[in-house]
Amino acid sequence: MTVSTARVVVVGAGILGASTAAHLARSGASVDLVTEGDVASGASGRSLSWLNSAGARSDAYHLLRTVAVDRWRTFAHRADLQRAVRFDGGLTWAPAGQSYRERHAHELSIGYDSLWLGPDEVAAWTPGVDPAAIAAEGAVFNPGEGWVDLPLAVDELLARLRAAGGRLHTGVGRAHPVVENGRVTGVRTDSGATFTADAVVLATGPWVPRDLAELGVTVPEDTPVSLLLRTKPVDVALRAVLNTPRVAVRPAPSGTLVLDSGWSEQEVVVHGEGDYEVKESTLAGLLAEASRVLAGNPSLELAGHGVGPKPIPGDGEPVVGPVDGIAGLHVLFTHSGATLGLVLGEFTAREVLTGTAHPLLASFRPARFTPGA
Repeated sequence: MTVSTARVVVVGAGILGASTAAHLARSGASVDLVTEGDVASGASGRSLSWLNSAGARSDAYHLLRTVAVDRWRTFAHRADLQRAVRFDGGLTWAPAGQSYRERHAHELSIGYDSLWLGPDEVAAWTPGVDPAAIAAEGAVFNPGEGWVDLPLAVDELLARLRAAGGRLHTGVGRAHPVVENGRVTGVRTDSGATFTADAVVLATGPWVPRDLAELGVTVPEDTPVSLLLRTKPVDVALRAVLNTPRVAVRPAPSGTLVLDSGWSEQEVVVHGEGDYEVKESTLAGLLAEASRVLAGNPSLELAGHGVGPKPIPGDGEPVVGPVDGIAGLHVLFTHSGATLGLVLGEFTAREVLTGTAHPLLASFRPARFTPGA
């Protein structure tokens, strides 16, 4: 990438913001990464962080995700972060009355590594799963999938940002892009700090649509509440990511597990913006569901949980790139922040500094929501 002396402000210090800022700084840009609270304190801190391109999706999205997973392999090796980025596969089985045979056939047709396993075959491919919990028809195992501990990955990216001369500003309150004569000129924060810039990258997770709306730009969203549980350390053989009808489970560093599910998120009571109530019965129920799918049905104890909005664009696909009508403003808004975190940061930094559009992002521009686009 061409060395640059551009001044860029990145707003949001989750995986997308940290990756973009680190890639910008590596290329010589003067970078300020600003965040309302702490780093990885939003969606990146409560993500299952499953690295995959499983199931059916558009060709362009599948290609982007497979490139993105490859970036994580390189990152883990070069950063010596094998404990935080693992590729031990993903195992999925269907709810009662449904079948994933069609999904498996689709994955084979596009060259995605996909195996069909009967309950008695699972242990040989991925230990730690109770065969009694697996659907009688069997399960899909994707050997090339993995997981990442996003807070640890963000820490590594921030270390790279600082080493390249970039600056991190935490706890500054909301940051608002400043626009003059159709061009972004920097940001101002609720704490009173201002940052002048030639370009601004908005990577505020679920708040991107709100932040753009203040500038007169509409990006549809389908953002639900997310709930992620982390257990205390437990001795289990599980290494793969499990996606089961009632719970998703993955290992985490230090012998813990992280858990989520659709039904548990629906039980969260929202009292207002940022005010969430999680019932004890929901937490206990999710722990019980996780125990049921693990070999030996271990007793799982809650270490903590995170709750808040999960960023999902209205059409389900990423929203990436320059904002029409506001020169210098770029946006990152996607559900698959874990999988796409490194590659979107890399491609966005290149676009900001060179002005050249990346062909792998052509399908995901925010302008697709403009009437008549």
